[in-house]
Amino acid sequence: MPVRQPPESAQQAAINALGEFIASPPTGTPPDLVEALALMSGNASDPLPPRLFFEAVEQSPIAISITDARATILYANRAFETLTGYSREEVLGQNEAILSNNATPASVYQHLWRTIQHKQTWSGTLVNRSKQGSDYLAELTISPVLDRNGDLQYFLGMHRDVTKVHELEGALRQQKARIETVLDAAPVIIVLLDSKGRVILDNQDYKKLLDDLHGREPVEVLRTAISEQLGVDALASCLAGQGFKNIEISIDIPGHPGPRWFACSGTPVDESDPTARSYFGHQGAGDRRLLLLANEITGRRREIERAHLEHLRARLAEQQLMHGMREALAAAIYQIQGPLNVINAAAGMLRSGAGNVEALAGMLDQISGSGAKALATLNAALPEGPREAGVMVNVNKLLRQVLELETRRLLAAGIVVDWRPATVLPELTGHKNQLRAMFKHLLDNAIQALNESGKSQRELRLTTRQIDHGVEIEIQDNGSGIAPEDRYRVFEPFHIGWRNRRGRAGMGLALAQEIVNAHGGSIEIDAGQTEGCLIRLSLTAVPPDD
Repeated sequence: MPVRQPPESAQQAAINALGEFIASPPTGTPPDLVEALALMSGNASDPLPPRLFFEAVEQSPIAISITDARATILYANRAFETLTGYSREEVLGQNEAILSNNATPASVYQHLWRTIQHKQTWSGTLVNRSKQGSDYLAELTISPVLDRNGDLQYFLGMHRDVTKVHELEGALRQQKARIETVLDAAPVIIVLLDSKGRVILDNQDYKKLLDDLHGREPVEVLRTAISEQLGVDALASCLAGQGFKNIEISIDIPGHPGPRWFACSGTPVDESDPTARSYFGHQGAGDRRLLLLANEITGRRREIERAHLEHLRARLAEQQLMHGMREALAAAIYQIQGPLNVINAAAGMLRSGAGNVEALAGMLDQISGSGAKALATLNAALPEGPREAGVMVNVNKLLRQVLELETRRLLAAGIVVDWRPATVLPELTGHKNQLRAMFKHLLDNAIQALNESGKSQRELRLTTRQIDHGVEIEIQDNGSGIAPEDRYRVFEPFHIGWRNRRGRAGMGLALAQEIVNAHGGSIEIDAGQTEGCLIRLSLTAVPPDD
């Protein structure tokens, strides 16, 4: 173990080493090291007094140590004591390895020694350990000190604790990784552009679109499409402070079935001035960025287009059906006009007494033939009834749907709905469209009855309950009700009991009875209801052979 030098001898060696180092710093020595030791004073031709050098180093806030050529510590300043926890009496005569944590890779030490043995300055970071046992990161600069003959005499070491800096850098990297993870997980294209339209930051969805475009920059494609929609350059407009939101655009990609649609939003982002001048609050104009978001809505647009096509298809089919019915009715009217003319002629003959049995019989045969032909034309004009497969249905759900469809009419008529569904209702096999149409017929009748009643207090009650092997539904209103003699006639086809008959064919309850019968149930008007009308119907299921 090296013999510890006396303090005075160590101090003198340090003074001599510092003087030689300042007077003739070795090649590669950082200028700030020389400036720190010389306190920005003096020069090689007019050096400061050695004692002043020593006091400057002693009071420096940077940990400084001087060793011999074998790394034996000859001198350590006060900052070294504060940082390492060792007093200078404890380290004088000790090797610098006393600070080693053994966490620094051996290759780093090997490179360090090769560098300083070749009389070159080494800078790097080591993991050191203080006397108290705590680890810290030491940013270290070691410079060789040569004598006048150029031989290696000492090593001058300067190091500072950069643990906090490392932790801040690590936290910054982690925050950056979190942001990148969030951006990559977002189901939307995100890209940040500089003032020249260059990509600064993007996410995985942007990279996927880049692959789909076979290397063509997506931001240029999106920018062109957005600019066409806005009528101005989207990038220039946004950089001028005019953002945009939910601009829907479409782009055609080779090999992709149909266009892809995106809802794009652009937001100008102002960054702070990063220059040194802004350190004390003298903020200059920072750069403006453009944050571009593009949410793909291809699926939604296709659903809208599909629904639009279905709507057009239904309208065309309805128009064709109406056109066919009008033609058939016009033909039937034309054909019926003939028998009417014959009937008028026969009536005239009878009134004048000029008719005979054979002539009248011929006219009746002509009337019968023309009537049969007109009837056949009308039957042929009737559209074929839709065929619907039986599925599992929930009556409560169907009634709720019909109520939602009738909400505007109910509100306009000032009708209060008392909805009393069964908490649990078994599903049954049925035809949803038929049942929905039946419930709508019954609700329409109830609304009409309440409107014609003229009452200010209008109430409609819907009740569902479970019965053996089925479901029971009650539809009750406090309207004018149905006369006892009409309680069976209302189920007859073409029976109309309303004062306002316009647009009504009198088939609502007849069709309702047909649908109920098809579902193995029954429908009746409660004779015991004294105010308004109570229609009670039961449903079981569509017969298996239906």
